[in-house]
Amino acid sequence: MRYLPFILTILLAILCALLGATVWVHFYWALLIFLPLVLVGIYDLVQTKHSITRNYPISAHFRFLLESIRPEMHQYFIESDLDGRPYNRDQRSLIYERAKNIEGLKPFGTELDVYSDEYEWLNHSMAPRTKSNELFRTTVGGPSCKQPYSCSLLNISAMSFGAISPNAIMALNSGAKKGGFYHCTGEGGLSPYHLEHGGDLVWQIGTGYFGCRKDDGTFDSKLFAEQAVHDSVKMIEIKISQGAKPGHGGVLPAAKITPEISATRKVPMGTDCVSPPGHRAFDSPRGLCEYVAQLRELCGGKPVGFKLCVGHPVEFLAVCKAMLETGILPDFITVDGAEGGTGAAPLEFSDSIGSPLKGGLMFVHNALVAVNLRDKIQIAASGKVSSAFTIARNLAIGADWCNAARGFMMAVGCIQAQTCHTNRCPVGVATQDPLRQRALDVGDKSERAFQFHQHTMETLSEIVAAAGLDHAEQLRPWHVWLRTSRTQAMSFDEAFQFEQPGALLDRTPRHPQLQRFWEMASAETFAPGTPNVTY
Repeated sequence: MRYLPFILTILLAILCALLGATVWVHFYWALLIFLPLVLVGIYDLVQTKHSITRNYPISAHFRFLLESIRPEMHQYFIESDLDGRPYNRDQRSLIYERAKNIEGLKPFGTELDVYSDEYEWLNHSMAPRTKSNELFRTTVGGPSCKQPYSCSLLNISAMSFGAISPNAIMALNSGAKKGGFYHCTGEGGLSPYHLEHGGDLVWQIGTGYFGCRKDDGTFDSKLFAEQAVHDSVKMIEIKISQGAKPGHGGVLPAAKITPEISATRKVPMGTDCVSPPGHRAFDSPRGLCEYVAQLRELCGGKPVGFKLCVGHPVEFLAVCKAMLETGILPDFITVDGAEGGTGAAPLEFSDSIGSPLKGGLMFVHNALVAVNLRDKIQIAASGKVSSAFTIARNLAIGADWCNAARGFMMAVGCIQAQTCHTNRCPVGVATQDPLRQRALDVGDKSERAFQFHQHTMETLSEIVAAAGLDHAEQLRPWHVWLRTSRTQAMSFDEAFQFEQPGALLDRTPRHPQLQRFWEMASAETFAPGTPNVTY
């Protein structure tokens, strides 16, 4: 059906030519309309810049026509694509401009409501520094790590093969290779498309253990070790939960499992591919620590961490107790916010389950500080990271680096049509349909992924310099402010209490409930104990 306008145009052109030759010569005049449209359709099919016109020749130009009618129709068209918590027009335009290497200067000033309770900003210095010529990086690897990794402060967050197309994976990975940042595989396994262009990878191990599982769905250490030592695999990430649907598993129906997906995930053809809600390799905080140690040994000492959307505070504090008791520490923890996206999830999980990024990030940071582990474990943040300011804000309140999925998807062509789960993505990003995914040109879109990263990181350098700092690692909570009402504003360290080193061990936390949760936590179980309080 998507080629129907093009086919009809060809048929009408042929019909007009025949009628002009046999019935009435004036039918030839119609060719002045139909022949140019045929040429436009042919060009749409062979060009590589616009994925949507490759999949929808001729008809896709109506979208561009609407987008060109600014500002009212453009804003309506953009917002009509999105869900109840959309990127606004400026955020989306910013991503596209950076990906396409278009100058992003804006006239007239801010369109934001600076008196809104949600308005945030970073204070500048009267003595700004010179912008760094080097894009900021950080080294990941704790005391037990044998192969530390030099990590960019912005990387590609988890998106699985099966959820996105082979062409999208290759474009993202090739862009990561050009820009020197990493590409997280998602829980769908380590596919040949992840390895083809040689970009740095973080191999994510989810609850289904795809790519390293036995026939019964349990973890296969031999299969893991065979792939984890690959040169492109720089770090390992255990996925506990994700922000878009924390505590929720998933099923890839048998009908959607291709031979390539079967080989990558190590699952049989003809049966549903089940991703359980929880892990079977461990069932306690101590078990999680031991699993971290096992994976680190199997992969040759590369950094190993875990990813979670913060849920019950007691459970994370139980993991902290297990770290202290076993002496086994992850090299990093990725905190995913409830703002995170996915190809498909129940609405209630997307909107109402799990902690938003800022709260979850500050809690994890505070907990690690309060048990004297923060200097040994690094923190990554993910969840609607779309701009250099968002990165700076996250770094200031506890993160060491950030990951983004949606921004990079949009950089390689995603228009947020919200058809990810239907296999009918109009631009070839979230589909396994060979005809649809061919619309995504790997060479062109890899350059866009690279440009989005490059320009965002350069802007981060400018923000850091404007704040009077030399490196992004110097950002602190007092550098970022937020409006708490129309008449009051506070820095983050005033609005949110940050813990002092060892506060939980000394029983002197600033948050009384943190001490109560700590007393309820046990390294032996995720289930909380009974608090020493009366309700």
